[in-house]
Amino acid sequence: MRQHVNPLSINFDEIERIPSLIEMFHDSKLPLHLDIGCAAGEFLFDLAFVNTNWNYLGIEIREKLVKTAKLKAQDKEINNLHFIFGNANKIFNDYQNIFLIKNLRSISFNFPDPWFKKRHYKRRVIQPEFINILSNYMQKGSLIFIKTDVKDLFHYMDITISSNFNFKALDKKDFNFSESFNPNKFQTNREKYVIFNQIDIFERIYIKI
Repeated sequence: MRQHVNPLSINFDEIERIPSLIEMFHDSKLPLHLDIGCAAGEFLFDLAFVNTNWNYLGIEIREKLVKTAKLKAQDKEINNLHFIFGNANKIFNDYQNIFLIKNLRSISFNFPDPWFKKRHYKRRVIQPEFINILSNYMQKGSLIFIKTDVKDLFHYMDITISSNFNFKALDKKDFNFSESFNPNKFQTNREKYVIFNQIDIFERIYIKI
Protein backbone atom coordinates (compact mmCIF):
# COMPACT_ATOMS: atom_id res chain seq x y z
CA MET A 1 0.00 0.00 0.00
CA ARG A 2 1.23 3.48 -0.84
CA GLN A 3 0.78 6.01 1.94
CA HIS A 4 0.20 9.30 0.17
CA VAL A 5 1.31 12.54 1.78
CA ASN A 6 0.43 15.85 0.13
CA PRO A 7 3.82 17.46 -0.63
CA LEU A 8 2.18 20.84 -1.17
CA SER A 9 0.98 21.03 2.42
CA ILE A 10 2.14 24.07 4.38
CA ASN A 11 3.68 21.59 6.83
CA PHE A 12 6.65 21.36 4.44
CA ASP A 13 7.13 25.09 3.87
CA GLU A 14 9.68 25.33 6.66
CA ILE A 15 12.90 23.56 5.64
CA GLU A 16 15.26 22.25 8.28
CA ARG A 17 18.93 23.09 7.93
CA ILE A 18 20.71 20.59 5.69
CA PRO A 19 24.09 19.57 7.18
CA SER A 20 27.26 19.88 5.13
CA LEU A 21 28.71 16.76 3.52
CA ILE A 22 31.45 16.75 6.16
CA GLU A 23 28.80 16.68 8.89
CA MET A 24 26.81 13.93 7.21
CA PHE A 25 29.55 11.51 6.18
CA HIS A 26 32.81 10.18 7.57
CA ASP A 27 34.45 10.60 4.15
CA SER A 28 32.74 13.45 2.32
CA LYS A 29 34.80 12.89 -0.84
CA LEU A 30 33.18 9.57 -1.75
CA PRO A 31 30.74 9.57 -4.69
CA LEU A 32 27.26 10.54 -3.52
CA HIS A 33 23.95 8.90 -4.42
CA LEU A 34 20.58 10.44 -3.51
CA ASP A 35 17.37 8.41 -3.20
CA ILE A 36 14.21 10.53 -3.13
CA GLY A 37 11.23 9.01 -1.36
CA CYS A 38 13.40 6.53 0.55
CA ALA A 39 10.70 5.58 3.13
CA ALA A 40 12.38 3.94 6.13
CA GLY A 41 15.58 3.50 4.14
CA GLU A 42 15.78 -0.30 3.92
CA PHE A 43 17.08 -0.06 0.35
CA LEU A 44 19.78 2.43 1.35
CA PHE A 45 20.81 0.36 4.36
CA ASP A 46 21.36 -2.62 2.06
CA LEU A 47 23.52 -0.47 -0.20
CA ALA A 48 25.51 1.29 2.53
CA PHE A 49 26.38 -1.96 4.33
CA VAL A 50 27.98 -3.44 1.21
CA ASN A 51 29.25 -0.43 -0.75
CA THR A 52 31.39 1.48 1.72
CA ASN A 53 33.06 3.31 -1.18
CA TRP A 54 29.86 5.32 -1.79
CA ASN A 55 27.91 7.79 0.33
CA TYR A 56 24.12 7.44 0.38
CA LEU A 57 21.55 10.10 1.18
CA GLY A 58 17.81 9.56 1.49
CA ILE A 59 15.07 12.19 1.42
CA GLU A 60 11.65 11.24 2.76
CA ILE A 61 8.50 13.30 3.29
CA ARG A 62 7.21 11.23 6.25
CA GLU A 63 9.04 12.55 9.28
CA LYS A 64 8.43 9.50 11.49
CA LEU A 65 10.20 7.25 8.99
CA VAL A 66 13.18 9.61 8.81
CA LYS A 67 13.56 9.67 12.59
CA THR A 68 13.47 5.87 12.71
CA ALA A 69 16.04 5.57 9.90
CA LYS A 70 18.40 8.09 11.54
CA LEU A 71 18.30 6.23 14.86
CA LYS A 72 18.97 2.93 13.11
CA ALA A 73 21.95 4.37 11.21
CA GLN A 74 23.40 5.82 14.42
CA ASP A 75 22.84 2.58 16.33
CA LYS A 76 24.63 0.56 13.65
CA GLU A 77 27.35 3.22 13.30
CA ILE A 78 26.97 3.48 9.52
CA ASN A 79 29.18 6.36 8.42
CA ASN A 80 28.22 6.53 4.74
CA LEU A 81 24.46 6.94 5.16
CA HIS A 82 22.28 9.92 6.09
CA PHE A 83 18.59 10.84 5.96
CA ILE A 84 16.76 14.15 5.48
CA PHE A 85 13.11 14.95 6.17
CA GLY A 86 11.11 17.15 3.82
CA ASN A 87 9.72 17.81 0.34
CA ALA A 88 12.61 17.37 -2.12
CA ASN A 89 11.26 20.04 -4.46
CA LYS A 90 11.18 22.63 -1.72
CA ILE A 91 14.53 21.55 -0.31
CA PHE A 92 16.28 22.09 -3.64
CA ASN A 93 14.40 25.29 -4.41
CA ASP A 94 16.40 26.72 -1.51
CA TYR A 95 19.70 27.90 -3.00
CA GLN A 96 21.53 27.06 0.24
CA ASN A 97 21.00 23.38 -0.55
CA ILE A 98 22.24 23.44 -4.15
CA PHE A 99 25.60 22.13 -2.90
CA LEU A 100 24.00 18.69 -2.62
CA ILE A 101 23.01 18.60 -6.30
CA LYS A 102 26.45 19.82 -7.34
CA ASN A 103 28.05 16.88 -5.51
CA LEU A 104 25.71 14.14 -6.76
CA ARG A 105 26.92 11.30 -8.93
CA SER A 106 23.42 9.84 -9.24
CA ILE A 107 19.85 10.19 -8.05
CA SER A 108 17.01 7.65 -7.95
CA PHE A 109 13.23 7.92 -7.94
CA ASN A 110 12.00 4.44 -7.00
CA PHE A 111 8.25 3.85 -7.27
CA PRO A 112 7.21 7.40 -6.34
CA ASP A 113 3.62 8.18 -5.39
CA PRO A 114 1.65 8.15 -8.68
CA TRP A 115 -1.07 10.68 -7.80
CA PHE A 116 -3.43 9.25 -10.41
CA LYS A 117 -5.90 12.14 -10.73
CA LYS A 118 -4.83 14.73 -13.27
CA ARG A 119 -5.53 17.61 -10.89
CA HIS A 120 -3.01 16.03 -8.53
CA TYR A 121 -0.16 15.76 -11.06
CA LYS A 122 1.34 18.87 -9.47
CA ARG A 123 1.93 16.75 -6.35
CA ARG A 124 4.19 14.29 -8.20
CA VAL A 125 7.80 14.52 -7.12
CA ILE A 126 9.17 14.91 -10.65
CA GLN A 127 8.17 18.35 -11.93
CA PRO A 128 9.63 20.35 -14.85
CA GLU A 129 10.97 22.97 -12.44
CA PHE A 130 12.72 20.32 -10.37
CA ILE A 131 14.30 18.74 -13.45
CA ASN A 132 15.49 22.18 -14.54
CA ILE A 133 17.23 22.63 -11.19
CA LEU A 134 18.92 19.25 -11.56
CA SER A 135 19.85 20.17 -15.13
CA ASN A 136 21.45 23.43 -14.04
CA TYR A 137 23.55 22.06 -11.20
CA MET A 138 24.25 18.34 -11.67
CA GLN A 139 27.69 17.54 -13.04
CA LYS A 140 28.05 16.24 -16.58
CA GLY A 141 27.97 12.46 -16.56
CA SER A 142 25.79 12.25 -13.45
CA LEU A 143 22.75 9.99 -13.67
CA ILE A 144 19.02 9.91 -12.96
CA PHE A 145 17.28 6.56 -12.38
CA ILE A 146 13.48 6.23 -12.49
CA LYS A 147 11.47 3.10 -11.72
CA THR A 148 7.73 2.51 -11.30
CA ASP A 149 4.99 -0.07 -11.81
CA VAL A 150 2.55 2.57 -13.08
CA LYS A 151 2.79 2.94 -16.87
CA ASP A 152 1.11 6.36 -16.97
CA LEU A 153 3.47 7.70 -14.32
CA PHE A 154 6.46 6.31 -16.21
CA HIS A 155 5.43 8.16 -19.38
CA TYR A 156 4.91 11.35 -17.39
CA MET A 157 8.36 11.12 -15.77
CA ASP A 158 10.02 10.13 -19.03
CA ILE A 159 8.50 13.04 -20.96
CA THR A 160 9.32 15.50 -18.17
CA ILE A 161 12.99 14.47 -18.03
CA SER A 162 13.47 13.93 -21.77
CA SER A 163 12.03 17.38 -22.49
CA ASN A 164 15.10 18.85 -20.87
CA PHE A 165 17.84 18.88 -23.51
CA ASN A 166 20.58 18.38 -20.88
CA PHE A 167 19.46 14.81 -20.17
CA LYS A 168 19.71 11.83 -22.51
CA ALA A 169 18.24 8.36 -21.97
CA LEU A 170 20.73 5.49 -21.80
CA ASP A 171 20.22 1.96 -23.05
CA LYS A 172 20.00 -0.14 -19.89
CA LYS A 173 21.55 -3.20 -21.51
CA ASP A 174 24.70 -1.20 -22.22
CA PHE A 175 24.88 0.27 -18.72
CA ASN A 176 27.67 -0.92 -16.41
CA PHE A 177 25.95 -1.46 -13.06
CA SER A 178 29.21 -2.60 -11.44
CA GLU A 179 30.39 1.02 -11.46
CA SER A 180 27.10 2.47 -10.24
CA PHE A 181 25.67 3.12 -6.78
CA ASN A 182 24.01 -0.32 -6.87
CA PRO A 183 26.51 -2.89 -8.22
CA ASN A 184 24.72 -5.74 -6.40
CA LYS A 185 21.35 -4.72 -7.88
CA PHE A 186 19.55 -4.56 -4.54
CA GLN A 187 15.78 -4.16 -4.80
CA THR A 188 13.46 -1.87 -2.85
CA ASN A 189 10.62 -3.41 -0.86
CA ARG A 190 8.16 -2.18 -3.46
CA GLU A 191 10.17 -3.75 -6.27
CA LYS A 192 10.25 -7.10 -4.45
CA TYR A 193 6.47 -6.92 -4.04
CA VAL A 194 5.93 -6.03 -7.70
CA ILE A 195 8.20 -8.83 -8.94
CA PHE A 196 6.53 -11.36 -6.63
CA ASN A 197 3.12 -10.39 -7.99
CA GLN A 198 4.39 -10.44 -11.59
CA ILE A 199 3.55 -6.80 -12.21
CA ASP A 200 5.37 -4.95 -14.99
CA ILE A 201 8.18 -2.58 -14.03
CA PHE A 202 9.01 0.47 -16.14
CA GLU A 203 12.44 2.01 -15.70
CA ARG A 204 14.95 4.24 -17.43
CA ILE A 205 18.35 5.80 -16.85
CA TYR A 206 19.31 9.31 -17.96
CA ILE A 207 22.71 10.96 -18.14
CA LYS A 208 23.50 14.65 -17.81
CA ILE A 209 25.23 15.72 -21.04
